Amino acid sequence: MKHKDRLERPSRLLRHVVLFAFRDSASPEDIREIEEAFCALPDRIDEVHGFEWGTDVSAESLSQGYSHCFLVTFLSERGRDRYLPHPAHQEFVAALEPHLEKVLVIDYWATQTRSSEVI
Repeated sequence: MKHKDRLERPSRLLRHVVLFAFRDSASPEDIREIEEAFCALPDRIDEVHGFEWGTDVSAESLSQGYSHCFLVTFLSERGRDRYLPHPAHQEFVAALEPHLEKVLVIDYWATQTRSSEVI
C-alpha cells in the first residue's frame, strides 16, 4: 500500500467501522473465508491506509448479535469514496451477502486527544 510508506503522520484519519452479524446458517468455514477475503482488501485497494479487525470479546453482553468488527482507515473522503465501488470491494460484498444477517457501518474522523495518539 502506497500510503503506509509515508514518513509524515496525517493530521486526520477517516475511520470506516464495519460490524457483522452472521446468519445461523453461516458455517465456521464460511465465516473464515469472509474474514480472509476482507483481510485481503487492503492489498488490493490502494486507498486503504490502515486495517484491523477482531471478534467480540466484551463481557457486557451488549453486542446485539454482532460478532465481527473491521476498522478500515482512509486519509480522505475521496479515498473512502473510491474504495466503496472498487471492484475488489464489490466482489467481497457479493460473497458476504448470503451469510450476513445484519451489518452496521459508521464512518468518523478520528479526533486526537492529549492522552492518545491517532495511528
